[in-house]
Amino acid sequence: MKKTAFVFPGQGAQYIGMGKDAAERFASVADVYKAADEALGFDLSGLIFNGDEEALKITENTQPALLTTCVALCAALTGAGEYPAVAAGLSIGEYAAHVLSGTFAFGDAVRIVRLRGRFMQDEVPLGLGGMAAILGLTAEAVEACCRQAPDRAGDAALVVEPANYNCPGQIVISGHVKAVEAACALCKEQGARRAVPLAVSAPFHCSLLRGAGEKLGAELSKIPSGSMRIPVVSNVTAELVTDPAEALALLERQVASPVKWEQCVRKMLEEGVDRFVEIGPGKTLSGFISKIDAGAEVINISDAAALEKAIP
Repeated sequence: MKKTAFVFPGQGAQYIGMGKDAAERFASVADVYKAADEALGFDLSGLIFNGDEEALKITENTQPALLTTCVALCAALTGAGEYPAVAAGLSIGEYAAHVLSGTFAFGDAVRIVRLRGRFMQDEVPLGLGGMAAILGLTAEAVEACCRQAPDRAGDAALVVEPANYNCPGQIVISGHVKAVEAACALCKEQGARRAVPLAVSAPFHCSLLRGAGEKLGAELSKIPSGSMRIPVVSNVTAELVTDPAEALALLERQVASPVKWEQCVRKMLEEGVDRFVEIGPGKTLSGFISKIDAGAEVINISDAAALEKAIP
């Protein structure tokens, strides 16, 4: 029997209409969207299903929208008796993993991630921070270029750091715009195939957002936590977490720490996982996992048709 992990995508996977057909087909999915509307006190589901793309891209909307869609699709699977041995998620996706595990209730989680998005957006003024994807270079080479970039940019106080270790040959960097640009130039000089600036509104997962993490930690401390039914692999440590207090502390750190996604996947493989079910919009994580281990079975659940195929 295969050992299954449920994994949940991060920001960037969202689109207008995600989850709509599943909500029309499965009452358990629709119930999660209704619960989100009630918890937040506004029509989040209307924004997700029929809203404006630009409004959905606003970080404090994107994060609860993604969480809600991931949890809603997952509810149809768990309601049919499908349950994993372990869970993980990329950045905001980690919150869906914790809802599944029972670390905290969905209503609390959707309120917290809306605040998380607001804190992250407000921490660095628009235009000062940026991110870029570096393709075709080793992690060690990218890290070295980030260390050299402030001097190349002419200001040792500038910050640029690895933000996402997605898969072999794909690392995202984050920091001050000038430092990110300098790091991109250095990476190209070292043989990177491409250095692609990302259309983001803040420098996510770098030390510039430490203040946002502290604000989030204060809010996380206010919500009740429950026993974790299954372990969740932490983005920060790439280790299994089974203690809710540790989980909340790591979620605070996650805001300003790199997402070690490749390491998370390798940890799950070490634990014997041989079947990954990506739950949520898009197929980004499925692509990453296949590049990390071409032999792993990867299933994508993003709509009603996929749910109907997956549920016995």
